[in-house]
Amino acid sequence: MNSSNSTECEPVHQSANTFFMVIYSLVFLVGLFLNGFTLRVYFCVSQRQSSSVTVFLKNLAASDFLISLCLPLRIMNFSTNSTLIRQVYCNFGASAFYLNMYASILFMGYIAANRYMKIVHPLGNHFIQKARAAYIISMVTWGFLLTMTSTYVILSLLTHNHRDNLPGLVSCDVLHSDQLSLLYKVIHACSAAIFLAVLISLIWFYYSTSRRLAQAQNNQSISSNSKKLAKSQRNMLVLVTVFCICFVPYHLIRLPYAFMKTLVCSWSGWFFYLKELTVLVSVLNVCLDPLIYFIFCKAFRAQMSMRRVFNDTDTPTQVDTTDRRSSDGWMSSFRNLRRLSVVSLTKQTSVL
Repeated sequence: MNSSNSTECEPVHQSANTFFMVIYSLVFLVGLFLNGFTLRVYFCVSQRQSSSVTVFLKNLAASDFLISLCLPLRIMNFSTNSTLIRQVYCNFGASAFYLNMYASILFMGYIAANRYMKIVHPLGNHFIQKARAAYIISMVTWGFLLTMTSTYVILSLLTHNHRDNLPGLVSCDVLHSDQLSLLYKVIHACSAAIFLAVLISLIWFYYSTSRRLAQAQNNQSISSNSKKLAKSQRNMLVLVTVFCICFVPYHLIRLPYAFMKTLVCSWSGWFFYLKELTVLVSVLNVCLDPLIYFIFCKAFRAQMSMRRVFNDTDTPTQVDTTDRRSSDGWMSSFRNLRRLSVVSLTKQTSVL
C-alpha cells in the first residue's frame, strides 16, 4: 500500500484515482464551456457601463475559469507516477488551484455584501456599491492572494524535499520540508479565517434579508417593496446554498487533515480520499456559479434566455420592412385610386 511511514495516510488505489480522473475531466469540460461563455458575455457582448456587482461577477467568472484551466494538471497528477509532473503540480498547479478557489470564496462574499447593502440602503450610494470601489477591492484581493501564494511557491522551490520515487502517490505532503510544512499550516489558518468570515457574513445577510421581508409583509401584505425583498431573499438563498454545498465539506475535512494529520491518519488511510472527495465537491463550484450569474446579472440572463431567440426571429429585417412599406404604399395607392373612381362615378351620375 505505502512505501514509508510518512505516506501512510495516502493509500494507493488505482480505481479511486481513475474515478477522480473521470469526474475531474467532466467538470473541466463543463466548467470551461460555461465560464468561457460567461466571460464572453461580460467582456464581449455587454457594452454597458459596469456596476459594482458586475465587476465582482466578472472576477468570480475569471477565477472559476482559471480553476478549470488548473484541472488538467490535477488530472495528470492522478494519472502518472512521474516525479516531474508531481513537482510541477505541487509547486504551481496546486498553488494556482487553491488561489482561485479562495478568490471565488471572497468574490461570492463581496457579491452578497453588495446585494445586502442594496437591500438595506436602496437609495444610498455607499462605497462598496460604486464600480470604482469594486475595482479597487478586486485588485487588493488578487494582490493579497498572489502574495500569499507566491511566498509558498518560492519557499517550496527553495526548500522542498527531493524524492526520486513516488509510487503512485498524489499528495504533495511528502515533498514538504519542515519550513514549508509550517508555512502550509499558517496559510491554512488564514484560509480558514477567510472562509469562516465569508460564511458568517452570508448567513447574516440571508437572515437580515429574511427579517426585513417578514417586517415588510406584516406592514403591507401586498407591495412592490415586499416583492423585491422576496426576490432578494431567494437570490441570497441560492448564493448561500451554493457556497455551503461546495466549500463547507472541504473545510470540515481539510483543516483536521492539515493540523492533526497524525491522528486522522491513524484512523484509516481512507481519510485521504475523503479529503480528496471534498476537494472534488468544491471544484463543482465552477459548474454551479453560472446559476449565480443568471440570477444576479441581466446581461447574462438576456444571453441565456430563449426569449432572445424568439425576439430575433420576430424582429423584422430591413428587407421585410421595405417589403411591408412597399406593400403598404401599393395598398394606399389602390385605396386612393378607388376613392377617386367612386367620386368620378358619383359626379357623372349627378350630371346624368
